[in-house]
Amino acid sequence: MKLLAARRLLRILRVVIRYRLDDQLLHLPLPTWMRMLRFVLPWRWLPRRASQLSRGEALRLALEDLGPIFIKFGQLLSTRRDLLPPDMADELAKLQDQVPPFPAAESVARIEEQLGASVSEVFARFEVEPLASASVAQVHAAQLKSGEEVVVKVIRPGLKPIIRSDLAWLFLAARLAEKASADARRLRPVEVVSDYEKTIYDELDLLREAANASQLRRNFDGSDLLYVPQVYWDWCRPKVLVMERIYGVPVTDMATLADQRTNMKLLAERGVEIFFTQVFRDSFFHADMHPGNIFVSTRTPWSPQYIAIDCGIVGSLTPEDQDYLARNLIAFFKRDYRRVAQLHIDSGWVPAETKVNDFEAAIRTVCEPIFEKPLKDISFGQLLLRLFQTARRFNMEVQPQLVLLQKTLLNIEGLGRQLYPDLDLWSTAQPFLERWMRERISPLHLLRNLQQQAEQVPHLSQMARDTLERLNQQPAAAPVAPAPTHAWPLRLVGAALIAGGVSQGLSLAVASWAAWLSLSAGLLLILRR
Repeated sequence: MKLLAARRLLRILRVVIRYRLDDQLLHLPLPTWMRMLRFVLPWRWLPRRASQLSRGEALRLALEDLGPIFIKFGQLLSTRRDLLPPDMADELAKLQDQVPPFPAAESVARIEEQLGASVSEVFARFEVEPLASASVAQVHAAQLKSGEEVVVKVIRPGLKPIIRSDLAWLFLAARLAEKASADARRLRPVEVVSDYEKTIYDELDLLREAANASQLRRNFDGSDLLYVPQVYWDWCRPKVLVMERIYGVPVTDMATLADQRTNMKLLAERGVEIFFTQVFRDSFFHADMHPGNIFVSTRTPWSPQYIAIDCGIVGSLTPEDQDYLARNLIAFFKRDYRRVAQLHIDSGWVPAETKVNDFEAAIRTVCEPIFEKPLKDISFGQLLLRLFQTARRFNMEVQPQLVLLQKTLLNIEGLGRQLYPDLDLWSTAQPFLERWMRERISPLHLLRNLQQQAEQVPHLSQMARDTLERLNQQPAAAPVAPAPTHAWPLRLVGAALIAGGVSQGLSLAVASWAAWLSLSAGLLLILRR
């Protein structure tokens, strides 16, 4: 492991020197001792020609040269437009998913190891030549013995040691950058690397991806909007995933979509509807919806249906985040900037001591120039991005679920405008959000919540009963001086009731009556004399 880490470090240093990344580092406002490195690093003593690459191009090419793990890191980094300068984010967005495939013999060996059987025993046909190859896995076409056409996704062998080594060096570089530069601290490099660490390890577990795909398929079962391929669980393992093979048109193949007379306006609008349905109806959204993961069905081009693959990264929002986000967006539509500022404070996204007037003025400064444009020329994703950047000035904490949401929205909006340049995302989104908000306060929704709260009452009663039984079963203690009161058992029961009530969530909604009842009973038992 140490030898591998040393070799990777030498490789990284060679790439840093080749693409002049040290020049970019030393141009930052560094402490004096860091600036002195320009006189210590031996390769800087040699004459070097001026680089013809921009800083974004140099970084992108360096990551490509360092291999799949760094390419994946660059792809993730490109989504953090709240942290990176636009020129660097634009260059990193050019990183492609395609990388050279690993040998077919290794792929077959890993599949057979995971399945515990030879490919000829499991599949009626297995194509050794991969259909596609990405940073952490590649895909082969096959046919099950039962006749279904499938794809077999297999994780690249030997990735974990390389990932551990690369992550160790990335964390070291991030910590050094945070100590050396105030600008670097603003970009939170350690946090970015931590996000990447979670993402890359999640993607190495194909059972997680299979579970995500099954959930998304269930959410859109029978829908005309989105189709998700079926997972064949009998043949899924941590390093191997077998799922239905789909036949569709890549969403970026504009010529083929035009040839089959696809309704492009409806296709673009349905992409927006899918996004908001996943976020607000299901609170479970595909968070890696770049064009390589999206296809269009060929069956009904006049009523086009999307096909989504690669569900390794998904996001979700709590009911509170859903509610605050929807209210924020509706307030934006109405240009109610004070409401936007207050909602950010109420949600805890910015500190409670933030001055509402100052925050409102900052939001208005960002949004008013944008709203002077025609609606179809306004980028919804860019507006959300600029809002987050403004909130950063008021110490807004990074919300990981909102970063995924922002990334997905930028992808969807960019894709929608590519399909149909006159897409008006605002008019498509506003009716959906307003309908969702109405449904949340409908009598049927409140009744459903009331039922859920009522279902908790037996559980709270059982908690209290169990607590009393445990108290009765405790052995008697040795005689001591009489206590002034014997109220502590009831107070303990009261504490249990309070904990139960708080755990159910307290709000002013009618549906929270059970939680308030438990809290009141607990307070009565504790405060009684």
